[in-house]
Amino acid sequence: MYFEFTEEQLMIQEAAREFAQTELKPGVIERDEHQKFPAEQIKKLGELGFLGMMVPEAHGGSGMDTISYVLAMEELSKIDASASVVVSVNNSLVCFGLEKYGTEAQKQKYLVPLAKGEKIGAFCLSEPEAGSDATSQRTIAIDMGDHYLLNGVKNWITNGSSASTYIVMAQTDAAKRHNGINALIVERGMPGFTVGAKENKLGIRGSDTHSLMFTDVKVPKENRIGEEGFGFKFAMSTLDGGRIGIASQALGIASGAYELALQYSKERKAFGKTIADLQATQFKLADMATEIEAARLLCLKAAWLKDKGLPYAQASSMAKLFASEVAMRVTIEAVQIHGGYGFVKEYHVERLMRDAKITQIYEGTSEIQRIVISREVLK
Repeated sequence: MYFEFTEEQLMIQEAAREFAQTELKPGVIERDEHQKFPAEQIKKLGELGFLGMMVPEAHGGSGMDTISYVLAMEELSKIDASASVVVSVNNSLVCFGLEKYGTEAQKQKYLVPLAKGEKIGAFCLSEPEAGSDATSQRTIAIDMGDHYLLNGVKNWITNGSSASTYIVMAQTDAAKRHNGINALIVERGMPGFTVGAKENKLGIRGSDTHSLMFTDVKVPKENRIGEEGFGFKFAMSTLDGGRIGIASQALGIASGAYELALQYSKERKAFGKTIADLQATQFKLADMATEIEAARLLCLKAAWLKDKGLPYAQASSMAKLFASEVAMRVTIEAVQIHGGYGFVKEYHVERLMRDAKITQIYEGTSEIQRIVISREVLK
């Protein structure tokens, strides 16, 4: 077993850390307050290669490994989870799916600009009545011969208004249930495609989360990913990798809150000593550090398995489940260590606590992760 990172991985980690501190931290509270999408920062992340990290250079990406991706996601998420979720969705759900299952024509037309960061992608699975039950797709794609006619609504779509390329899951043959679902590439601006109002959210408020409406949208047959009826398998496969991204986001939120709490505990004085000298605080910090390290190892193991071409569905679900639970526990304790100051925005930890909650919900709730894990262990 080797626990050392390569020189390249450490360089990527340092680059992400520096970017987070110099580009994301200034204005992060204001962006959260006003629900402002970090457009300028995302553009710079794209120019640095962070939006197509694992895509081969031949298709416009950086050709990095998944471990590097985990390291970068943690550093970015320590400061701004609204920015890191854009990195996660573009890398894990959109670029990964196109690279693994797309045709060469689809890769040239869509993947290359996405991997270069020239465009942003969105992954459209959830619906008003199809969240955890992803098989119950009400969005329909009627086969019209040379194209599909797309009708329906998608909910909770990250990058909803900022994306140019949308991968949409839709039911073509209801009799086949999940085997009748297709994955279609939809372009912004196609007639009949409209973006709904932005959601007013508890956390990751800078991320643009929208509903999408499709009314008789003509999608060419060449925009279908994979064979007829492959859409559900496509979605589940991409989500396995996506969970590594969200697990790493949760890890970053937790470690960011922990670092702030650790620093504050050494500065804040009470009863004639710093609160870091109080055993109650020391035990909190010990538990936080231990859980974060365990979450980090789970994330890295899932990434390592993926890089080795080994099965990683169970590992990614374990990482996502545990890291998201840790993110909630650690951020709550970080607010507690800060006391009253933790309740005000300028100390950052209240935002991290709000941001942590979504990691237990999107890309598969904690309950869904337990279903995935239990199925794997009972095989």
